[in-house]
Amino acid sequence: MIIYTGKDYYDVSRKAANIMSAQIIMKPNAVLGLATGSTPVGMYKQLIEWYKKGDLDFSQITSVNLDEYKGLSGDNDQSYRYFMNTNLFDHVNIDKARTYVPNGLEEDSEKACADYNEIIRSVGGIDMQLLGIGGNGHIGFNEPGAAFEKETHCVDLTESTIKANARFFETMDDVPKQAYTMGIKNIMTAKKILLVATGETKADALYKSLYGPITPNVPASILQLHPDVTIVADEGALKLIREKGLL
Repeated sequence: MIIYTGKDYYDVSRKAANIMSAQIIMKPNAVLGLATGSTPVGMYKQLIEWYKKGDLDFSQITSVNLDEYKGLSGDNDQSYRYFMNTNLFDHVNIDKARTYVPNGLEEDSEKACADYNEIIRSVGGIDMQLLGIGGNGHIGFNEPGAAFEKETHCVDLTESTIKANARFFETMDDVPKQAYTMGIKNIMTAKKILLVATGETKADALYKSLYGPITPNVPASILQLHPDVTIVADEGALKLIREKGLL
């Protein structure tokens, strides 16, 4: 495990973009596992900037996203497909036919999950998986629970997640109550993992994930068993780790 410290969000984003761009340059037809949320937006902006300068080529890249809300179409402005188009795909020369997100409109959960697992297998697996981390240690929509979910599955969103998402929707009833997400096995079979974390609100989760017991109660703790994990975090997210003299 390698930990890089960024001075602030911009510096963290640039360092993370450096790692992702190195993967793209070293393997132009790489399969990238991508994530949504506020954490990777700065990284995506940096990748777009380098692409526009002619430093990066996405033409042979394949991408698979971690998750998608069940019930939302890709043109819904709160869907993760829309997020990826807006924050990355629309601005680089990636072939959108090779950008995969779980099918939120597939009502049959078993079919949606089986189809997505097959996509991940068919593209040859993930070369580099990008992750954020939740304040409770969740990765993707793999929330704390009794067991590590293995592959893509349908999750009932927690009340706290639904409330946190409510600000993006007109009414509480409009907020999706379920999502399709890659499971821990999908994530752990990626060749490399890049986890990005910023802010003191992530300090406890990051410490428990990297140095606490491996337990489904902290889903990201499973990353301790992965052979190639890189962490890019700011001082706030690393606060507890530094205080305990582990860095």
